Amino acid sequence: MFILILLVFMGLGFAVQARLKNRFKKYSQELLHGGMTGAEVARAMLDHYGLSSVSITAVPGKLTDHYNPATKTVNLSPEVYEGRSVASAAIAAHECGHAVQHASAYAWLTMRTKMVPVVNASGQIMNIVFFASLFGMSLLGLGYDGILLLLIGAQAIIAGFAVVTLPVEYDASRRALVWLKGAGITNPHNHGMAEDALKWAARTYLVAAAAAVTQLLYYVMLYMGRRD
Repeated sequence: MFILILLVFMGLGFAVQARLKNRFKKYSQELLHGGMTGAEVARAMLDHYGLSSVSITAVPGKLTDHYNPATKTVNLSPEVYEGRSVASAAIAAHECGHAVQHASAYAWLTMRTKMVPVVNASGQIMNIVFFASLFGMSLLGLGYDGILLLLIGAQAIIAGFAVVTLPVEYDASRRALVWLKGAGITNPHNHGMAEDALKWAARTYLVAAAAAVTQLLYYVMLYMGRRD
């Protein structure tokens, strides 16, 4: 049953990603009436919020856009950085939304940032457990119950991180859409397109969070089943 559920989430993940790419491709054909590039949109939004210290860089890849709070950089993929479309503007503004969150000490982003080292460690623990299981759990010096408790702890942190990510992403999109509309970057004709693009981007995080929580519940049920 658990394998079936995981397969369902994998299928949902692929479907949402495919839909996101489809939306991005479609809205990349819709040019902004002002002709601004994604990089220019990002710079305008950052300057509006007084974030001249945040830099904008182009990074290789497709849909690799992200904000790095450690270096205070908005990193945009080539299609977004150079693009003059509604999709480019929406994604660029979304990443700037994270920069605004950072500058205003948005609680959920602060929590998420602090969790990163612990989440990375939890991921390494999960890898060690699965690798060791190939050669026998006794290598870890733990019984089956101990292994399950270790997995529950690590997966709880990973699932918590995925859940905390949701308000961070949805809030960044909200900030982006409000600014795009207020600044006149989008208009009544294409603002809904920007909203739709960001909606599908957010759903990738929603599916990931649901999958992480489901995996946690599976480990908990395995452990509770041994207690009965």
